[in-house]
Amino acid sequence: MSGASLSPGRRAWLRFRANRRGYWCLWIFLAAFGLSLFAEVLSNDRPLVVRYEGQLYWPLWHYYPETTFGGDFRTATDYLDPFIRARLSEGSNWALYPPNPYRFDTLNYFAPSPNPAPPSRVNFLGTDDRGRDVLARLLYGFRISVLFGLALTAIGVALGIVAGAVQGYFGGRIDLTFQRLIEVWGAIPELYLLLILASIFEPSIWILLAILSLFGWIGLSDYVRAEFLRNRQLEYVTAARALGLSSLQIIRRHVLPNSLTPVIAFLPFRMSAAIVALTSLDFLGLGVPPPTPSLGELLAQGKANLDAWWISLGTFGVLVGTLMLLIFIGEALRDALDTRKG
Repeated sequence: MSGASLSPGRRAWLRFRANRRGYWCLWIFLAAFGLSLFAEVLSNDRPLVVRYEGQLYWPLWHYYPETTFGGDFRTATDYLDPFIRARLSEGSNWALYPPNPYRFDTLNYFAPSPNPAPPSRVNFLGTDDRGRDVLARLLYGFRISVLFGLALTAIGVALGIVAGAVQGYFGGRIDLTFQRLIEVWGAIPELYLLLILASIFEPSIWILLAILSLFGWIGLSDYVRAEFLRNRQLEYVTAARALGLSSLQIIRRHVLPNSLTPVIAFLPFRMSAAIVALTSLDFLGLGVPPPTPSLGELLAQGKANLDAWWISLGTFGVLVGTLMLLIFIGEALRDALDTRKG
């Protein structure tokens, strides 16, 4: 296929693939995020399936009391209890545990060392100061961070596109009024607002998402506004107005598709900024409530337990690795959308 017959999207994809570093970083990030979506299967304190006295049980999806497996109490079964493990391994009984037999909130009462325990065959990356498995908290915390970054980026992009499109397309007094309002709104300190709301409401990830979304669109709207100001004077827009198309139709069909280049190029960078924001708030104690797994909370534990190097080292590796992957993807995406490159 000749270069002249390739569509713009196909040419952009070929330029993206030509950047090997960004291309492979994309696949590594997607693979890591895909694995984290199955965190309950990969890291859980309940077996995936149990065969006990000729019957199959599915503890991962159903609740079974301890008496089901020969215990004395009708409370929830602790599948890490040595007595229960012995019962599930007697005779023809067996249990299939996840690769990492701990959930993010599982307290390992049977750890061979006092908490925080160093890495061992029992806990591959050690435990934190409460006896919870660090590997499990990293896996679940990575998933929450990425999902939070995706949600915050999506909301910020939607609001930024709407605000920038209205300013750039109509211009004049509408543009000036919006700019003054944005300047006032952007001058509000986010941290103070978070402190005030944290004292009023119980902290949750939804409150964090709502507050950060109120400010996350401002930077993107400037780029969209600049693109609309440039594109609204072009000939194809003038021709569309002469044909009687409404402003909404012109924006949706003509101006917006040709103004999305900076939006797409900045998506990985905005996502990395959202992950850093969540981690920073969790580190300061203003983020998600305990015992929600969080990279920032693990960093705070590492700061409080300097001798437990495995907490800080593992969390630092996951956080820096995630941000590097996103930055390399963003650089490759920016180059792919640069039409000056062959």
